[in-house]
Amino acid sequence: MASIDFSLPELSHLSPSLLSFLESNFRARGDLLNASHHVAELQTQCSDLDQRLADLSRTLQSSVVSYASHSDRIGGLLDGVGLRLGEIRASSLGSGSSTDGGEGEGLGREKQILGEELPALAKEVARVETVRAYAAYKSICEIRTSAETLKKNANDITTSPRFVPKRPYGPRLDFAKETRMFAINALKITEDILVSVTKSRPQWAHLVSAVDHRVDRALAILRPQAIADYRSLLSSLGWPPPLTNLNSANVNAGKSSEVLNPFFTMQGDVRKRYCGNFLALCSLQQLQSRRKSRQLEGHNLKVALSQPLWAIEELVNPISLASQSHFAKWVDKPEFIFALIYKVTRDFVDSVDELLQPLVDEARLVGYSCREEWISSMVTSISTYLAKEIFPIYVGQLGVDNATGVPSQARTSWLHLVDLMIRFDKQVQSLLTQSGVLLSVKEDENAQKMSCLSVFCDRPDWLELWAELELGDALDKLRPQMENERSWKAKVHGVPLVSWSDDYKSPTVTSIVLRYLLALIERCRQLPSISLRARFIRLTAAPVIRAFLDCLLCRCQEAEGLTALADDGALMKVANSINAARFCESVLREWCEDVFFLEMDLDEGDEAKMEEEKNISGIDTVKGPKHGILDQEVRKLEEFRMEWVKKLSTVILRGFDAQCRDYMKNRKQWQEKGNERMMASKSFVGALDILQGKTSKVGECLNEIDFVSVWRSLAEGVDRMVFGGVLMTNAKFSDSGVERFGGDLNVLFGVFAAWCLRPEGFFPKLTEGLKLLRMGEDQLKEFVDGGKDGWLKKNGIRHLSVPEAEKIAKSRVFHY
Repeated sequence: MASIDFSLPELSHLSPSLLSFLESNFRARGDLLNASHHVAELQTQCSDLDQRLADLSRTLQSSVVSYASHSDRIGGLLDGVGLRLGEIRASSLGSGSSTDGGEGEGLGREKQILGEELPALAKEVARVETVRAYAAYKSICEIRTSAETLKKNANDITTSPRFVPKRPYGPRLDFAKETRMFAINALKITEDILVSVTKSRPQWAHLVSAVDHRVDRALAILRPQAIADYRSLLSSLGWPPPLTNLNSANVNAGKSSEVLNPFFTMQGDVRKRYCGNFLALCSLQQLQSRRKSRQLEGHNLKVALSQPLWAIEELVNPISLASQSHFAKWVDKPEFIFALIYKVTRDFVDSVDELLQPLVDEARLVGYSCREEWISSMVTSISTYLAKEIFPIYVGQLGVDNATGVPSQARTSWLHLVDLMIRFDKQVQSLLTQSGVLLSVKEDENAQKMSCLSVFCDRPDWLELWAELELGDALDKLRPQMENERSWKAKVHGVPLVSWSDDYKSPTVTSIVLRYLLALIERCRQLPSISLRARFIRLTAAPVIRAFLDCLLCRCQEAEGLTALADDGALMKVANSINAARFCESVLREWCEDVFFLEMDLDEGDEAKMEEEKNISGIDTVKGPKHGILDQEVRKLEEFRMEWVKKLSTVILRGFDAQCRDYMKNRKQWQEKGNERMMASKSFVGALDILQGKTSKVGECLNEIDFVSVWRSLAEGVDRMVFGGVLMTNAKFSDSGVERFGGDLNVLFGVFAAWCLRPEGFFPKLTEGLKLLRMGEDQLKEFVDGGKDGWLKKNGIRHLSVPEAEKIAKSRVFHY
């Protein structure tokens, strides 16, 4: 029998548990006599373990089968629940209480099944949701780990000079660019997952915040390094271009000096490298914008996300710094500053738009136009310089000027600077409109970036200084015109300031005032804020209107005080002032219908102010329709005009009353008998002649609209005066008196026939009083003895009261 060679393994190859077993069972006893016993024991234990493993396998198999059948049963129960719920809904919408007993038993069984199965179903659904939650939690943990790895890799890429890739990439810059784009794309994928988790699991806010913190740390490394590489690349391209050829002599002479444009000169790999860096910055900004949108959801995103394009901003900043050395020499010649900025803006705007806009679109950076961003960044640079360097100097000069009380060049310099700013803004707008580009945000945010007048947005005190200077300049030029009598005698030929062609017979001074107002309004149109425009108009246009109204009032009061408006010259002077107020009021009403004024009228600040005034006073302080921001001034012009139109009518009526006093006191004339047809009373005709002369004179001077109010007011006053002075006295009217009174009224109607077609309609009381006097005795007796109200309506007497009609009827005397 051949011998068997047993080779034992080396001691180092044995496991710790086996070493422990051998040491405890053999070394302690010193021999191998019990080895067979230990072998049998080990075999028994192995058999037991195999049996337990088999039992566990059978248990697992039965559990899986049970789970599968349980899942199928749950699916069937869910289908049954849906079917039963549909039947229950249908039965509840059906016969209601008319169901029979069988249906009630079926419904009871359904309720019993639902009561037994639904708790188990809910428990199973909760278990499934727990599994899903665990899976999502694992995803978040993986995201956190990925973010940490990403941050570490980015740190290695951007800071470690010994970082060596595992495969050949070519130049280090190309590898850094590819790695940066890989990191950005990874962060974008992470952001997609965070957006999904935020919507599906809002209760995991702390977990998402932890991931955000790690992503922010990665971005804190990526963005500075990307900007540093971008700046380095720009410097190697020769950016910013040299501006030394744009000296003050060339700018003043209007010479067009060509500036080297690196965007046109770079080719090949240089162009590819620049576009790659630009695209990386845009991708980073797009990622940052998405993250801000998610993190600030439900808040004011419009303000939080309104930031300039980073890559364009990096182009403008070097130009701004290089330009300031030139600006420092042109403080007293700001036109050179604006010329330089406009030329650089114009020379590069097309190339920026053509080369860079496709890259912005590729990065999916929504809402950004390279053309707008380039222009707005250039405008912001000059606005910042004006606010920090130019305006403080001009304000200091104005302070010295006000302290000495002697006008100096400071006021002129300030207004000249504003003129340059307005012209520059119009030039900038033309760069946008000539290419068909429209502002993405019309009001305030983008408008402020496109206007150098935005310096007044942060400094309203400077706006008030500007408005004060504009107002003083306008009033200094207007006062000589308002004091010149020739300006009040000449009339406006045509109405170029309004869209209709009514003849207001207005003096030329009104047209001059309105043109100054229009100039002030035009100067504030470029202000980028509605509230600023409204403030400027309140501080400039409104005081000019009030000064003109004060001049009108002073002229009318002077005419009234000297002659009590008794002579024609005074009447003409007042009529001329009324014409001026009417023309100014009409023009302002039309202006206030323009969108420019309607936006101010709807401004929240104005509405809040009106509401506050209403709450303080307890009543609505503004009555009638509103006419925009100049509503108060328009109403004051209207009140002035109505007041003095009424005074004209009162003065003419006063003269008529003085001439008619004897006529109305002579009561006997209405009982005198005549052999021939009685003509009109001489005294009454004389009074009417004066009335007609004064009214015609006013009609020649006054505009047609207000003249209608004058003669209608006169008609109303004469009707009331003659009716009370003749018919409401104790005079008795015979047949001859009635004929005489009728003749007087015919003359009166003839006077007013020159201004209307049916004058008797404007003298209702006299007309109806004469109608009563001409009635027969039986008719009047019927009125006196019978129902008076019904009789008046039956006979068409509507403007006389019963006592008035009864007094007229009793004054009638009949002779036989």
